[in-house]
Amino acid sequence: MELLQGTRDLLILRTLLPGPRYGHAIAKAIEFNSEVVLQVWSTDHFIRRCHRQIKRSWISVKEGTSENNRRSKFYRLTAKGRRPLDLETRKWDKLAGTIARILRPAE
Repeated sequence: MELLQGTRDLLILRTLLPGPRYGHAIAKAIEFNSEVVLQVWSTDHFIRRCHRQIKRSWISVKEGTSENNRRSKFYRLTAKGRRPLDLETRKWDKLAGTIARILRPAE
């Protein structure tokens, strides 16, 4: 399924809301929670998105060990990242509600 611009950033931020995750776990969580409707983009594209969010101070990164004993980068949502997450979530809720009203008009 094709996503609107900015959606991937929102999905990354939302996936980090419960706590830190390493890159592969973020991708798998998005796929799982979408019931595999959303296939995560390429690793390079994902890493570029994470680096852009790090530069914006929306997420932070720390090296650690994953559950399968591999060195991994763990990403964490920052306090500064909660603001765009909240703002974009409200926008999506409004957009989804508007589209639903149009698709299912009152009888």
